[in-house]
Amino acid sequence: MAPRLRGEAQGVFARGFQVVDGTGADHHQKPVIGAMEDAMDGLAGLEGRSGRLLRNGILGEDLFWGGQFLDGLNADIVRNRPVFVRHETTHSTLVEIGAFYRIRMEDFFDPPPDPRLPSRPRKGRGAVGNVDHRFTAWSRQAEDDGWWQDETPAPATHLRVDNAKSILSWNESPDLGFDRSLNPYRGCEHGCVYCYARPTHAWLGLSPGLDFETRLFYKPDAVSLLRTELAAPGYVCQPIALGTATDAYQPVERTQRLTRALLEALIGLDHPATLVTKSALVARDADLWSTLASRSLAAIAVSITGLDSELSRRLEPRAATPAARLRTVQTLADAGVPVGVLVAPIIPALNDHQLEAVLEAACDHGARFAGYTLLRLPHEVAGLFSEWLAHHAPEKAARLMAILYDLRGGRANDPTFGRRMTGLGHYADLIRQRFELACRRLGLATQWPQLDCSRFRPPATTRGAGGQLSLF
Repeated sequence: MAPRLRGEAQGVFARGFQVVDGTGADHHQKPVIGAMEDAMDGLAGLEGRSGRLLRNGILGEDLFWGGQFLDGLNADIVRNRPVFVRHETTHSTLVEIGAFYRIRMEDFFDPPPDPRLPSRPRKGRGAVGNVDHRFTAWSRQAEDDGWWQDETPAPATHLRVDNAKSILSWNESPDLGFDRSLNPYRGCEHGCVYCYARPTHAWLGLSPGLDFETRLFYKPDAVSLLRTELAAPGYVCQPIALGTATDAYQPVERTQRLTRALLEALIGLDHPATLVTKSALVARDADLWSTLASRSLAAIAVSITGLDSELSRRLEPRAATPAARLRTVQTLADAGVPVGVLVAPIIPALNDHQLEAVLEAACDHGARFAGYTLLRLPHEVAGLFSEWLAHHAPEKAARLMAILYDLRGGRANDPTFGRRMTGLGHYADLIRQRFELACRRLGLATQWPQLDCSRFRPPATTRGAGGQLSLF
């Protein structure tokens, strides 16, 4: 080997009966094959720590045994005389040599740079990368091939049809105030990096990362599917929660108008509905929500993470600004709609100090009730959020994750019913006490208003062309 190992042509050992030529057409040196004695002469000249290793006899017994070459990896004896190939080698080859001689390669040179291309935040998007979902059989990772890397363009939003067979989703969770929900869309363009719904995109074979906020699906048959399910024999009316795994008023609603069509159908049937949203677009439908509210059939909660617009822009890049959401609360309250605020999620060391300020601001704009949830990171969301922290809040990452692991019982997420929303431990107790005291001081209810389910009128049964009841 050459005396210095940095940036020079190096020697590698080839075992077996053939010599592997590691050079390419653009290499200036031809492979030079010498005897094993040449290799030992080269090794004896190594400088620095490598030289000390040789002088201390660390390599001696590992190199030869009984006059034959001994493999340090598996102790198999090479049956042919080893040869020495001098060429420009790769780091992987040197690592193999290090294992061959039982030497740490960091004793010789600095580790090479990571060939993987780092993920970069994209303007207008929440997730930094596009992680593989938990069901995938393949893993993808961009690598730097040494060529010029053009700036990755911001991914565009793509909208596709979702040919759903049903529209209502049912749950029995004691942590939720509803047992049925309706999502007119899959995915959400708001791009909230912490969104608990991101893992649902894995069921479609898509990434919970950028795919969740750029590859969206809409259900054009939502109204007809809803009427069919509400007309089913034995259906018992309870409020339908709109947009629990998506935001029913995300930007694509401006053109698709599915949520507005669903509201019109619910008004015609006197069916109660609730909504949680981060969008100011809900104010567009204030007339419909007001109609439902006049019959005690509606309640809305506007989700606000904090009053810091810069933090909101990074956390939830395409959601309405905190100021716009507060104006939306005022608009809905003026329209007679029971409206509240959901401080969600509360993120330790990031926005938890704003809890009281958010409640006060919402109360000043007409909010009548309030709620909160603590950050939870199910499945792929944990990695996405950690990646986001590394780019946007590295100085707070360690403290934040330490508190999170404490309130989640030593894990990034605790799905246990009864504590997945509020956590456990001293931090969780402190947040609960602060919330209750602030609500008591401001006169905010901590429960959603009760809605009237007695008005519901099932849709008329669809009839065929001959006037008879349709069987299908």
